Amino acid sequence: MSAALRGHPLGGGCPPVWACSWGQDRWGVFAGFVIDGIEQRMRWIPRGSFIMGSPPDEPGRWDDEGPAHEVEITRGFWLGDTPVTQGLWEAVMGANPSRFKDPRRPVETVSWEECQAFCAALERLAPGLGVRLPSEAEWEYACRAGTETATYAGAIKILGERYAPVLDAIAWYGGNSGVGYDLGEAADSTGWQNKQHEHSRAGTRRVGQKQGNPWGLHDMLGNVYEWCSDAWHSYSSAGSSQQDPLHAGSTGDLRVARGGGWRSYARLVRAAYRFRDPPGVCGDDLGLRLARDQEPAK
Repeated sequence: MSAALRGHPLGGGCPPVWACSWGQDRWGVFAGFVIDGIEQRMRWIPRGSFIMGSPPDEPGRWDDEGPAHEVEITRGFWLGDTPVTQGLWEAVMGANPSRFKDPRRPVETVSWEECQAFCAALERLAPGLGVRLPSEAEWEYACRAGTETATYAGAIKILGERYAPVLDAIAWYGGNSGVGYDLGEAADSTGWQNKQHEHSRAGTRRVGQKQGNPWGLHDMLGNVYEWCSDAWHSYSSAGSSQQDPLHAGSTGDLRVARGGGWRSYARLVRAAYRFRDPPGVCGDDLGLRLARDQEPAK
């Protein structure tokens, strides 16, 4: 293993016990696990600090994205390089609840509660894997990947409800999710206003087709919203600094989802945008991405 891996969880030249593939590429360290022939690659997210939330002058901003505040992620963690696919969900759960059926598209129509059941079932199939939903802070930190603008491709200029040019290369959203659409099942998008590209049928798209962020994570913005572990909460006062914030909440509390989806307005497809829903709600634009803690030092 190259010297560049020193200090990473693979730095000793040994993969995690759960990994069937591992290594390093231009985006960083990765490791993958396999369930019934379906591989999910995980990316190593290094520890660090970032400014969570959006500044008052960011186009499309909502008040609940502020005040912007410093957050420190004190330990590195693993995060899926794509949302969980329908293929992986079905391999674990034995059924596919999605509307837009395709094993390489993201699983959707799954509630927060069902995502918890999925993680538990995955642990039974692969003891020690220990996957979970990311915290809201981990999600935004990984989405930004060291960038400070509204998207990891740069600042956002919103020219219409579903028209923000910066999104085209990185996200499937309401402005482009029907371009070249190839499934029989589709939403009618003829009445959608101010689309970046004209289309009449839309839905989710196969994962990993759009440009990833600087840490090699794809579809962090667009395609499907991704459930986070946190209960909904308001941000603390401006100027406060936090370490590894997690708002566990109680049973029945609203839960956070991030990233926007295939039918979203442009303003909803930003790193700081926050969405919330009851934990039992599912929708055809709600999915998940897996996180995993680093093993304790030995």
